[in-house]
Amino acid sequence: MRRVAKKGFTLVEILIVVIILGILAAIVIPQFTSASAEARISNLATNLQTMRSQLLLYKTQHIETFPGSASDATLFGTQMTQYTDANGGVSATPDTSHPFGPYLQTVPPNPISGVNTVTVVNSGSTAFAAPTTDGGWWFNMVTGELRADLKDSWTKSDGTKLNTL
Repeated sequence: MRRVAKKGFTLVEILIVVIILGILAAIVIPQFTSASAEARISNLATNLQTMRSQLLLYKTQHIETFPGSASDATLFGTQMTQYTDANGGVSATPDTSHPFGPYLQTVPPNPISGVNTVTVVNSGSTAFAAPTTDGGWWFNMVTGELRADLKDSWTKSDGTKLNTL
């Protein structure tokens, strides 16, 4: 009587393969997490650059003044997304008395916090008051400084802190 060898993998062979796959997963998964964070940071820098260039265009067309009002939280977004006159008056539709803008389709959300609100301050100081919660954007309408409104310093891989971008 001859024994016929069964074809297949032994339990030990399967365990070795599972352990190797687990080790590879432990190495690769943190890299994907890092890539996702780096993509959000890159998106944040791009949004800041776009908004800053549009703010300078607004200032050029509006008698050297920036948009916004410290007493009206929605005015910044309205002035940047609608048509305006030289004094900052807004209109939803273009006409001869509102020839400027819109400068943005919408105020983009901060990719780190997901919030698109803008905190407008009216101060000649360039001091950045650290927020207590993550927000959208922080804008100083006197100096023209625009930053991400984040409570943590969120550091890029090169060591740059995001609330100094």
